[in-house]
Amino acid sequence: MYQIVTVNLSNLLLSLSDALDLASPDLAQHQMRTAFIAWEISKAAGLSKDKIESLYMAALLHDVGALSAEEKTSIHQQTVKNPEKHCILGEKLLRTTSLFEYPSRIVRFHHTPWKDWRKSIYEPLVLQAQILMLADILERNIDRSSYILNQQEQIMQRINAVVGESVHPDVVQWLVGTSVREEFWLDLVSARLYSLLLHNGPCRGIEIGLPRLLGISELFRNMIDFRSRFTSTHSSGVAASASILARLSGLTEMEVGLMTIAGNLHDLGKMAIPNQILEKPGKLTREEFAVIRQHTYLTYTILNSIGGIQQISEWAAFHHEKLDGSGYPFHIDAQKMGIASRIMAVADIFTALAENRPYREAMSEAGVMEIICKLAEKRQLEPRVVDILGENYESIRAEMREKQQTAREFFEKEFYYPDPVSVMSAPEPAKDN
Repeated sequence: MYQIVTVNLSNLLLSLSDALDLASPDLAQHQMRTAFIAWEISKAAGLSKDKIESLYMAALLHDVGALSAEEKTSIHQQTVKNPEKHCILGEKLLRTTSLFEYPSRIVRFHHTPWKDWRKSIYEPLVLQAQILMLADILERNIDRSSYILNQQEQIMQRINAVVGESVHPDVVQWLVGTSVREEFWLDLVSARLYSLLLHNGPCRGIEIGLPRLLGISELFRNMIDFRSRFTSTHSSGVAASASILARLSGLTEMEVGLMTIAGNLHDLGKMAIPNQILEKPGKLTREEFAVIRQHTYLTYTILNSIGGIQQISEWAAFHHEKLDGSGYPFHIDAQKMGIASRIMAVADIFTALAENRPYREAMSEAGVMEIICKLAEKRQLEPRVVDILGENYESIRAEMREKQQTAREFFEKEFYYPDPVSVMSAPEPAKDN
């Protein structure tokens, strides 16, 4: 059933880019629109196919380093004090995946103004970073409450104000030539933009297999978890424990691999949750918990839009469902929960109880198993999976902690320091893609 797994790269990136903009309605499609603008400018500039594809990937993921919902909003509203911070962190995240090694360099410099470059605009990295910078500026200047063709003149006036200092004149001229077409502006704000890019945009002919899909899931796992030191290892723990439970439950090795990906992405929807809720030390209010309950729905809708991994969307998103139908957000019951979804539900609760949280220390084995066994007795969790956990508790916990320690070391070394700008580097010589 799962002998070959391939995913269209454009479909994957477009869907995951949506997750980056969940923080606020004001951010909807920001990554996607920026990628569209960058694509149009790069075509006008005559960039080669591979240069366009690298720029397109960078544009779809350019704000990955803005880890919290609050930071994403402040960057879009141009109120953030330190825009370079998310460029640095974005590069660190993206370069962990070989596919994004070169695009990570574009992301690193997409807020570097032209006046700070000491190189030719036609060196590849310089040109691509400048195109992305201009695309980002344009998209952030769109008033989402106003009809686009009634504001294009005002937007271009603002663009002209940054010529020479922030953006090279040639890059602006390519945009000017492109922006005379009403089609450009109407496509930019169209509800069909996802479909337009999926069927006509860059990367549409690229298919990736399980190894690269796993690497991209690890990238997004880190984006999800590294928002806070309290959550910095959660998804790595869930992925580890879910994959072990899956193997011990008799799933195939291919299914175990897909379970790891589902574990990495199970909290994807939490990118819409403000840190003030995620890090709250006390009990959540009714209103705050209502915000939390949307995250599995968002995980499902994002992953389910990616062709080829629909099964993963269920495994990832059903982790708060219960066999008796009392879970959320779909209130499905045992008849609709397959074994993989049941395993994920156990793995998520086990990991949450066995790790430190803002409001409590990690629980002991006895404490963890007491809670999980009671849930199994009430037919909320799968008894067979709970039995497997109990019988293999030490080995599962050891594997989980090993994976979490690796994630924790990466987080603390690269992400958990007060002022990332202290390690900023000056623009480096451009390298060919």
